[in-house]
Amino acid sequence: MRLCATAFFALLATPLAADPFVMSYEAFEQAVPHIDLPACPVDLDGPGRFCRLTTHNDALNVFVFSEDGDQPLVALKSWPADLLAGLMD
Repeated sequence: MRLCATAFFALLATPLAADPFVMSYEAFEQAVPHIDLPACPVDLDGPGRFCRLTTHNDALNVFVFSEDGDQPLVALKSWPADLLAGLMD
């Protein structure tokens, strides 16, 4: 039993991956239901960026991708979905 516990804790101390995973737009496009935004929100906008909107857990989430290379995810911002309540009146 002691050997099993020692092996378990050694496994926990081992990183799962040596390199961090960078989400590309290609992976996002295939895996995440979303809406293409015609423009990014002002505080996320910038040259060479495009944005996608998702809803999850009562939040509006904007994913920002670079147009360069593999189009990596460069930013993410969420807002409470109840901000839309005033628009529905």
